[in-house]
Amino acid sequence: MTTCVTRRGVFPTAAAVLLLAAALPGQTAHLLDARTRDVLHEELSGELAKEHVIAITRSHRVQGSRGYREAAQYVLQQLRAAGYDEHHAWIESFPSDGKVTYQTWQSPSGWDVDRAELRMVSPSDERIVGYPEIAMSLVTYSNPGDVTAPLVFVGRGESDADYVGKDVAGKFVLATGYGGTVHRKAVLERGAAAVVCYLDDARAAEHPDMLQYTGMWPRTDELARVTFGFDLTHRQGDRLRRLLKSGQDVVLHGSVEGTGLEPFFMDVVVAQIDGAELPDESLLLSAHLDHPKESANDNASGSAALLDMARALRTLVDGGRLPRPRRTLRFVWVPEFYGTMAWIDAHDDVRGPALGGKVLANVNMDMVGEDLEQLHCHFYATRTLDSAPSVLDDVVLDMCGLVAETDVRTPRGSRSDFNWRQTPYAPGSDHMVFLDRKIPATMFGHDPDYSHHTSDDTPDKVDPVELERCELLAAGTLLVLSDLDEARAADLAWLTAARAAGDLGDAGRRAFALVADAPDAGLASAWIEAQNVLDHGSRFASEAVASVLTFRGGERPRAAVSGAATALSRQWTALSDALRAAAAARGLDVEHVPAGEARDARVAVRTTRGPLADDVFARRLPSERAAWYGAGAPSGDVRFEILNFVDGKRSVSDVRDAVAAEFGALAVADVAHFLDDLAELGLVTWR
Repeated sequence: MTTCVTRRGVFPTAAAVLLLAAALPGQTAHLLDARTRDVLHEELSGELAKEHVIAITRSHRVQGSRGYREAAQYVLQQLRAAGYDEHHAWIESFPSDGKVTYQTWQSPSGWDVDRAELRMVSPSDERIVGYPEIAMSLVTYSNPGDVTAPLVFVGRGESDADYVGKDVAGKFVLATGYGGTVHRKAVLERGAAAVVCYLDDARAAEHPDMLQYTGMWPRTDELARVTFGFDLTHRQGDRLRRLLKSGQDVVLHGSVEGTGLEPFFMDVVVAQIDGAELPDESLLLSAHLDHPKESANDNASGSAALLDMARALRTLVDGGRLPRPRRTLRFVWVPEFYGTMAWIDAHDDVRGPALGGKVLANVNMDMVGEDLEQLHCHFYATRTLDSAPSVLDDVVLDMCGLVAETDVRTPRGSRSDFNWRQTPYAPGSDHMVFLDRKIPATMFGHDPDYSHHTSDDTPDKVDPVELERCELLAAGTLLVLSDLDEARAADLAWLTAARAAGDLGDAGRRAFALVADAPDAGLASAWIEAQNVLDHGSRFASEAVASVLTFRGGERPRAAVSGAATALSRQWTALSDALRAAAAARGLDVEHVPAGEARDARVAVRTTRGPLADDVFARRLPSERAAWYGAGAPSGDVRFEILNFVDGKRSVSDVRDAVAAEFGALAVADVAHFLDDLAELGLVTWR
């Protein structure tokens, strides 16, 4: 490859890059054939999906609650009506009492409340809010109680500093923090009677009559001591705060009636369409069914879209308009994270090919119905992590283009164009659980959405057009992967190679910047890190292309994978040569670079499944050790990927190298600290 020297170092010339691009055959058509697209477009219904949204939002779907069970039964009834018998649709129930654990996840308690009310007694007598008419007004997992007490304001109420000089014992605490955190600090640690929380941020100022959903989420040792709390709007909370600031004594009366915390169950609804040729291999569609009433886009929309896809695909297959898919299509409606973890824990076969399993991909639908015009947002599909390289990303990308070209319209839907993008990996939903099991996974969602986790997340903001687009995108993606023939598989290999070449080029850009920007004293270390970025980028690119053979083998796909691997290898060689030249141009003797950071050769072996629960360190480590995870530890995303790369073969330093190439600077000592803590908790062992 020819190169040029710039002020930032040595880079490949544009002509050389074009030569690389010429090695990749061009794509001439979408991966999903036009007939299948048209049949799906005709049968899928955003209008029916929105009717499901409205029905689901009528239930107060708190995890482990009777309201959630009501919604799960609705889903099962609709599946029965669509033709799914007891062998193809069912509910699996898992104990949920706040004590039983699934791997590192402590189950939420069951919960059932009849009614609740918050009143102001003084300086005036008036009702402030009531449940169930405003379901989110009651902090979820509140217990029954009846309290009349003065009110005291404590700021956010989430830290010890907020309580300095304030006597809250036996009182109502007014705060702007998250209900469960405030309750832990005020009630459990300081003897307050109950909590009242309200939104006080930029979106609250713009939407003063919106209130936020919060929950107690009590730990096992806290169950017996939980009282109750209310969530208010900014307008309501600010009024109470101003009354206190004016020097008036504010007295509140709060009452909650019903069972409260109780042992109950988490229900997972499962449905499947059996594969015609490879029924033991499956593709998985998921959506979380939980969240308080109404929670329309989050996530009645994903659950409703899944339900309409299940109906439409069953109708098309049974009617002979689509062939039965080669592989099994499985649909799961879950209580987010907790129920997914319980389900995974009960099914060791739910794992990807890298772990010897036969679940080949996951599409997770979480907030897929947003009205783009009302919420001023866009659709996104996340890419998978480097620990689970897959052609899934490229099928989704291709399908996004196809959906954008398809004129999806409904009588009651918006007239917006499909505003979409594919983003880097992002956390926050059940795709994480599947990625942990080495199942390539993507999340479909929308951002930004000011109504997220608030009382403004109502069905009027759900667009049947966007629902249908997301259904077409998800269903098309899974049918492509299920039914690839050799020609399409070869095309997909080259499509992935084209994207991988761009990713490898981006890795080269990062590598060159590391060398160009390093101080003289740190040049050797920067060159080692830069070469690691290139090496890992090359491995990820090659593995992503090769993953097409998981879906279809044969001479043509193997030839395409081989050809793409050769092209990518040449690109890596050219970039590596250019990187060496860039380092040498700065005076580095690249043939005699001293060893970098000391290597940690220990090899960790996992003893747990699933992403770690967010509170596992707070629950199980001494407070001084747990504090590191709120201060100096690598981010949650980085820790998640560290654990994903722990495979019983890679050393601590090998894991660090892989994650650093993906996420940026990372110290071996931090990786070792994290894994040592996991070993202390029995979540990994040292080989």
